[in-house]
Amino acid sequence: MVPSVSSLKNLDLTLLAQRLGRLCQQLNLEVSAAESCTGGGIASAITGAAGSSAYFTTGYVTYSNAAKTRLLGVSESTLSEHGAVSEAVVKAMVLGACDESGADLAVAVSGVAGPDGGSAEKPVGTVWLAWGGAADQQAECFHYPGDRQAVREQAVRQALAGLVARLDAQAKASEKK
Repeated sequence: MVPSVSSLKNLDLTLLAQRLGRLCQQLNLEVSAAESCTGGGIASAITGAAGSSAYFTTGYVTYSNAAKTRLLGVSESTLSEHGAVSEAVVKAMVLGACDESGADLAVAVSGVAGPDGGSAEKPVGTVWLAWGGAADQQAECFHYPGDRQAVREQAVRQALAGLVARLDAQAKASEKK
């Protein structure tokens, strides 16, 4: 379970990144990031933690649809049918990031950070995030308040919190075995 939007402002990026690192090392996993609206913010937060080269493989900033297709293998038909800001696209981005980087786990983000680009269906602040690996992906849509910077910062925090929550659950499950 990832933290609610209202609790995100209390999450420290450095502490989240450090916790992510400990969990990746404990579980012997590598992680990758595929980003659109955050423009590399997730990769920056992860690599801000000392020792991140032991578990962070690569980050993809795929701001354009063409980059999503070329670098991550997101199909043009998926982009046309669902739009870049969609569950289908962020799940495909996770798969592409894992396939291309060899990582066990990836996080992907695509959204409308503003101030322009929103629509009635996808207003400014709409952000889709996905976490997972080759076998399964989870995606969730968020609606963040604030200006462009606030939307991007909340998405980065949510991305890291989602990775940590997923790996915490995995670590607890492996301890029970």
